[in-house]
Amino acid sequence: MRVAFIGLGVMGFPMAGHLAAAGLDVTVYNRTNAKAEAWVAAHGGQMAQTPADAAKDAAMVFTCVGNDADLNAVIAGPQGAAAGMDKDAILVDHTTTSADIARNLSTQLAAQSCHMLDAPVSGGQAGAENGALTIMVGGPQSIFDTVQPVLMHYARAVRLMGASGAGQLTKMVNQICIGGLLQSLSEALLFCEKAGLDGRDVIDVISKGAAQSWQMENRFETMIDNQFDFGFAVDWMVKDLDICLDEAKRNGTDLPITQIIRDYYGDVQNMGGGRWDTSSLIARLRGKQ
Repeated sequence: MRVAFIGLGVMGFPMAGHLAAAGLDVTVYNRTNAKAEAWVAAHGGQMAQTPADAAKDAAMVFTCVGNDADLNAVIAGPQGAAAGMDKDAILVDHTTTSADIARNLSTQLAAQSCHMLDAPVSGGQAGAENGALTIMVGGPQSIFDTVQPVLMHYARAVRLMGASGAGQLTKMVNQICIGGLLQSLSEALLFCEKAGLDGRDVIDVISKGAAQSWQMENRFETMIDNQFDFGFAVDWMVKDLDICLDEAKRNGTDLPITQIIRDYYGDVQNMGGGRWDTSSLIARLRGKQ
């Protein structure tokens, strides 16, 4: 099967690599040619000079870019993927965006007899590299059934959540939960320090009980050591939480804690931590001591 992958950041680069390793004929596009060249050198396949060229003759087109504006440009722009997609081709978007753009682009593609799934992911860079992402999908059941086996090349779980936009709405829930967990974990670890407890011993005990979470098990040691130069960046979390808060205004949900944590991440940005991992909320607390 010939497929295209557009966007070779920390997530897209390994995800596209898994498709090539599975034997698919992959054409890649990235805004900077150097990353596309590096990908081809590592995985084979070919690179294209525009999203439209990448999408030409591809049965499936995968996108993983930064935000709504980036996604609109690589799909609906003058040389966007839509311009190169064949009839009945499927676009699968892994970007975390608003639900509105997912629905709008799906409608635009349907007008040219193409299909779209919004399929944001969770699991971070490590999940992408290890082929262990969780993918939440919005779109038609029949299109999902066609794409799911391909997604399993870099996922451990893939689930259809509803119609177009439902994948993005589910990702919003995911980000709301992660923000709350990381703030609580930051406060708990700082409490350990102030109480004279060994944070590693404490987490070893409580992670075997009801307090356990992925964030606790995978981030507590680096949080204790004040190391944040990896993982999902604060700048992206701010973007994601802004999307959550905008959607909440539309559907009438009160998200007071999410708003507070979004503002805390703004404080981290002001500390120069925009590219730090999202677990850096503890750095903000330490800075206020």
